[in-house]
Amino acid sequence: MSILEVKNLRKVYSSRLGGNRVEALRDVSFTVEQGEYVAVMGESGSGKTTLLNILAALDKPTGGTVLLDGKDLSKIRESSVAAFRRDNLGFVFQDFNLLDTFTLEDNIYLPLVLAGKRYEEMHGRLAPLADRLGIADILKKYPYEVSGGQKQRAAVARAVITDPKLLLADEPTGALDSRASDELLRLFAQVNARGQTIVMVTHSVKAASSAGRVLFIKDGEVFHQLYRGNDTDELLYQKISDTLTLIATGGRRQ
Repeated sequence: MSILEVKNLRKVYSSRLGGNRVEALRDVSFTVEQGEYVAVMGESGSGKTTLLNILAALDKPTGGTVLLDGKDLSKIRESSVAAFRRDNLGFVFQDFNLLDTFTLEDNIYLPLVLAGKRYEEMHGRLAPLADRLGIADILKKYPYEVSGGQKQRAAVARAVITDPKLLLADEPTGALDSRASDELLRLFAQVNARGQTIVMVTHSVKAASSAGRVLFIKDGEVFHQLYRGNDTDELLYQKISDTLTLIATGGRRQ
Protein backbone atom coordinates (compact mmCIF):
# COMPACT_ATOMS: atom_id res chain seq x y z
CA MET A 1 0.00 0.00 0.00
CA SER A 2 1.38 3.40 -1.04
CA ILE A 3 1.51 5.94 1.78
CA LEU A 4 3.14 8.63 -0.40
CA GLU A 5 2.41 9.31 -4.07
CA VAL A 6 4.33 11.95 -6.02
CA LYS A 7 2.89 12.56 -9.49
CA ASN A 8 4.43 14.72 -12.24
CA LEU A 9 5.83 17.15 -9.70
CA ARG A 10 7.17 20.48 -10.98
CA LYS A 11 8.59 23.45 -9.12
CA VAL A 12 9.60 26.66 -10.84
CA TYR A 13 11.11 29.59 -8.97
CA SER A 14 10.87 33.05 -10.52
CA SER A 15 12.67 36.26 -9.65
CA ARG A 16 10.61 39.09 -8.21
CA LEU A 17 10.23 40.70 -11.63
CA GLY A 18 9.73 37.38 -13.37
CA GLY A 19 12.78 37.74 -15.57
CA ASN A 20 14.70 34.74 -14.25
CA ARG A 21 13.06 31.33 -13.95
CA VAL A 22 14.67 28.27 -12.40
CA GLU A 23 13.03 24.87 -12.81
CA ALA A 24 14.04 23.08 -9.60
CA LEU A 25 11.87 20.00 -10.24
CA ARG A 26 10.49 18.69 -13.53
CA ASP A 27 8.05 15.83 -13.90
CA VAL A 28 9.13 13.92 -10.77
CA SER A 29 7.03 10.83 -10.06
CA PHE A 30 7.50 8.04 -7.52
CA THR A 31 5.65 6.26 -4.73
CA VAL A 32 6.68 5.18 -1.24
CA GLU A 33 5.06 2.11 0.26
CA GLN A 34 3.89 1.87 3.86
CA GLY A 35 6.90 0.89 5.99
CA GLU A 36 9.52 1.66 3.31
CA TYR A 37 12.87 3.33 4.06
CA VAL A 38 13.91 5.50 1.11
CA ALA A 39 17.06 7.61 0.77
CA VAL A 40 17.13 10.53 -1.69
CA MET A 41 20.51 11.52 -3.11
CA GLY A 42 21.82 14.02 -5.63
CA GLU A 43 24.41 16.72 -6.13
CA SER A 44 23.93 20.18 -4.63
CA GLY A 45 21.32 22.01 -6.71
CA SER A 46 19.77 18.77 -7.99
CA GLY A 47 16.37 19.56 -6.45
CA LYS A 48 16.36 17.15 -3.53
CA THR A 49 15.96 19.89 -0.90
CA THR A 50 13.10 21.42 -2.89
CA LEU A 51 11.51 17.97 -3.03
CA LEU A 52 11.88 17.54 0.73
CA ASN A 53 10.31 20.95 1.39
CA ILE A 54 7.30 20.03 -0.74
CA LEU A 55 6.93 16.65 0.98
CA ALA A 56 7.07 18.49 4.31
CA ALA A 57 4.25 20.85 3.20
CA LEU A 58 6.68 23.76 3.62
CA ASP A 59 6.40 24.68 -0.06
CA LYS A 60 3.82 24.17 -2.78
CA PRO A 61 4.56 22.72 -6.22
CA THR A 62 4.08 24.64 -9.45
CA GLY A 63 2.48 21.55 -10.95
CA GLY A 64 1.73 17.95 -10.13
CA THR A 65 0.50 16.48 -6.87
CA VAL A 66 1.78 14.98 -3.62
CA LEU A 67 -0.62 12.65 -1.84
CA LEU A 68 0.08 11.56 1.73
CA ASP A 69 -2.25 8.71 2.65
CA GLY A 70 -4.54 9.95 -0.11
CA LYS A 71 -4.57 13.61 0.99
CA ASP A 72 -3.38 16.24 -1.51
CA LEU A 73 -0.86 18.42 0.34
CA SER A 74 -1.45 21.38 -1.98
CA LYS A 75 -5.12 21.46 -1.00
CA ILE A 76 -4.45 21.96 2.72
CA ARG A 77 -5.51 25.41 3.88
CA GLU A 78 -2.76 27.70 5.19
CA SER A 79 -4.55 27.91 8.52
CA SER A 80 -4.42 24.11 8.87
CA VAL A 81 -0.98 23.26 7.48
CA ALA A 82 0.91 23.54 10.79
CA ALA A 83 -1.52 21.17 12.49
CA PHE A 84 -1.33 18.81 9.53
CA ARG A 85 2.47 18.65 9.76
CA ARG A 86 2.31 18.09 13.51
CA ASP A 87 -0.24 15.28 13.23
CA ASN A 88 1.11 13.47 10.16
CA LEU A 89 4.82 14.18 9.76
CA GLY A 90 7.91 13.67 11.88
CA PHE A 91 11.12 15.61 11.24
CA VAL A 92 14.78 14.90 12.00
CA PHE A 93 17.18 17.70 11.08
CA GLN A 94 20.95 17.93 10.70
CA ASP A 95 21.23 20.54 13.46
CA PHE A 96 18.74 18.77 15.80
CA ASN A 97 16.45 21.84 16.23
CA LEU A 98 16.18 21.34 19.99
CA LEU A 99 15.33 24.24 22.30
CA ASP A 100 18.21 24.88 24.71
CA THR A 101 15.86 26.28 27.37
CA PHE A 102 13.90 23.00 27.46
CA THR A 103 15.07 19.68 28.85
CA LEU A 104 15.28 16.80 26.41
CA GLU A 105 12.05 15.49 27.92
CA ASP A 106 10.22 18.75 27.30
CA ASN A 107 11.63 19.00 23.76
CA ILE A 108 10.26 15.53 23.01
CA TYR A 109 6.89 16.36 24.56
CA LEU A 110 6.52 19.60 22.57
CA PRO A 111 4.48 18.28 19.59
CA LEU A 112 2.16 16.45 22.00
CA VAL A 113 1.75 19.59 24.12
CA LEU A 114 0.85 21.55 20.99
CA ALA A 115 -1.68 18.83 20.13
CA GLY A 116 -3.30 19.27 23.55
CA LYS A 117 -2.41 15.82 24.94
CA ARG A 118 -2.57 15.18 28.69
CA TYR A 119 0.60 14.57 30.69
CA GLU A 120 -0.38 11.00 31.50
CA GLU A 121 -0.66 10.13 27.82
CA MET A 122 2.60 11.92 26.98
CA HIS A 123 4.48 10.13 29.75
CA GLY A 124 2.97 6.81 28.69
CA ARG A 125 4.24 7.30 25.16
CA LEU A 126 7.71 8.53 26.14
CA ALA A 127 8.68 5.94 28.75
CA PRO A 128 8.95 2.90 26.43
CA LEU A 129 10.30 5.04 23.57
CA ALA A 130 13.09 6.49 25.74
CA ASP A 131 14.07 2.98 26.82
CA ARG A 132 14.27 1.79 23.22
CA LEU A 133 16.33 4.81 22.15
CA GLY A 134 18.67 4.62 25.14
CA ILE A 135 17.94 8.10 26.50
CA ALA A 136 15.84 7.33 29.60
CA ASP A 137 18.66 8.40 31.93
CA ILE A 138 19.27 11.80 30.30
CA LEU A 139 15.72 13.10 29.82
CA LYS A 140 16.11 15.75 32.55
CA LYS A 141 19.27 17.15 30.96
CA TYR A 142 19.39 20.12 28.61
CA PRO A 143 20.65 19.88 25.00
CA TYR A 144 23.90 21.69 25.85
CA GLU A 145 24.66 19.05 28.49
CA VAL A 146 24.66 16.03 26.14
CA SER A 147 26.55 14.82 23.07
CA GLY A 148 25.54 15.29 19.45
CA GLY A 149 24.50 11.66 19.20
CA GLN A 150 22.30 11.97 22.29
CA LYS A 151 20.74 15.15 20.90
CA GLN A 152 19.91 13.35 17.68
CA ARG A 153 18.36 10.44 19.61
CA ALA A 154 16.16 12.95 21.42
CA ALA A 155 15.28 14.52 18.07
CA VAL A 156 14.27 11.08 16.74
CA ALA A 157 12.13 10.53 19.83
CA ARG A 158 10.40 13.87 19.26
CA ALA A 159 9.82 12.93 15.61
CA VAL A 160 8.26 9.53 16.24
CA ILE A 161 6.38 10.13 19.51
CA THR A 162 3.39 11.38 17.53
CA ASP A 163 3.33 8.13 15.51
CA PRO A 164 3.62 10.03 12.20
CA LYS A 165 2.57 8.62 8.86
CA LEU A 166 5.89 9.74 7.39
CA LEU A 167 9.26 10.48 8.98
CA LEU A 168 11.33 13.00 7.00
CA ALA A 169 15.06 13.27 7.70
CA ASP A 170 17.26 16.03 6.30
CA GLU A 171 20.97 15.09 6.42
CA PRO A 172 20.47 13.49 9.86
CA THR A 173 24.10 12.34 10.15
CA GLY A 174 25.58 15.61 8.87
CA ALA A 175 26.55 17.01 12.27
CA LEU A 176 27.62 13.70 13.84
CA ASP A 177 30.96 11.94 14.10
CA SER A 178 31.33 8.45 12.61
CA ARG A 179 30.43 6.62 15.81
CA ALA A 180 27.31 8.69 16.46
CA SER A 181 26.36 8.37 12.78
CA ASP A 182 26.55 4.58 13.00
CA GLU A 183 24.39 4.65 16.13
CA LEU A 184 21.80 6.85 14.44
CA LEU A 185 21.64 4.62 11.36
CA ARG A 186 21.10 1.57 13.58
CA LEU A 187 18.37 3.53 15.34
CA PHE A 188 16.67 4.39 12.03
CA ALA A 189 16.79 0.71 11.07
CA GLN A 190 15.11 -0.20 14.36
CA VAL A 191 12.44 2.47 13.95
CA ASN A 192 11.81 1.34 10.36
CA ALA A 193 11.63 -2.32 11.47
CA ARG A 194 8.72 -1.35 13.71
CA GLY A 195 6.82 -0.13 10.64
CA GLN A 196 7.79 3.55 10.43
CA THR A 197 7.98 4.92 6.88
CA ILE A 198 11.12 7.01 6.37
CA VAL A 199 12.27 9.34 3.58
CA MET A 200 15.81 10.61 4.17
CA VAL A 201 17.70 13.20 2.12
CA THR A 202 21.44 12.67 2.44
CA HIS A 203 24.84 13.24 0.83
CA SER A 204 26.27 10.32 2.80
CA VAL A 205 26.75 7.11 0.84
CA LYS A 206 27.00 5.23 4.12
CA ALA A 207 23.70 6.64 5.35
CA ALA A 208 21.98 5.87 2.04
CA SER A 209 23.30 2.31 2.06
CA SER A 210 21.27 1.64 5.20
CA ALA A 211 18.00 2.31 3.33
CA GLY A 212 15.86 -0.17 1.42
CA ARG A 213 15.76 2.00 -1.71
CA VAL A 214 17.84 4.89 -3.02
CA LEU A 215 16.30 7.52 -5.29
CA PHE A 216 18.74 9.67 -7.29
CA ILE A 217 17.77 13.18 -8.37
CA LYS A 218 19.66 14.97 -11.16
CA ASP A 219 18.75 18.35 -12.64
CA GLY A 220 15.31 18.20 -11.07
CA GLU A 221 14.44 14.73 -12.40
CA VAL A 222 14.52 11.16 -11.13
CA PHE A 223 17.75 9.85 -12.66
CA HIS A 224 17.82 6.31 -11.28
CA GLN A 225 16.66 4.12 -8.41
CA LEU A 226 18.41 1.30 -6.58
CA TYR A 227 16.59 -1.34 -4.58
CA ARG A 228 18.37 -3.22 -1.83
CA GLY A 229 16.86 -6.60 -2.50
CA ASN A 230 19.22 -9.09 -0.90
CA ASP A 231 22.24 -6.78 -1.12
CA THR A 232 24.40 -6.22 1.95
CA ASP A 233 25.15 -2.67 3.10
CA GLU A 234 28.60 -3.04 1.53
CA LEU A 235 27.28 -4.08 -1.89
CA LEU A 236 24.61 -1.37 -1.88
CA TYR A 237 27.31 1.15 -0.87
CA GLN A 238 29.32 0.20 -3.98
CA LYS A 239 26.28 0.45 -6.26
CA ILE A 240 25.43 3.89 -4.83
CA SER A 241 29.03 5.07 -5.33
CA ASP A 242 28.98 3.86 -8.93
CA THR A 243 25.71 5.68 -9.63
CA LEU A 244 26.99 8.93 -8.10
CA THR A 245 30.10 8.66 -10.27
CA LEU A 246 27.85 8.20 -13.31
CA ILE A 247 25.90 11.32 -12.34
CA ALA A 248 29.07 13.38 -11.73
CA THR A 249 30.63 12.37 -15.06
CA GLY A 250 27.53 13.07 -17.10
CA GLY A 251 26.66 9.46 -17.81
CA ARG A 252 23.27 8.30 -18.97
CA ARG A 253 20.77 6.70 -16.65
CA GLN A 254 20.79 2.92 -16.63
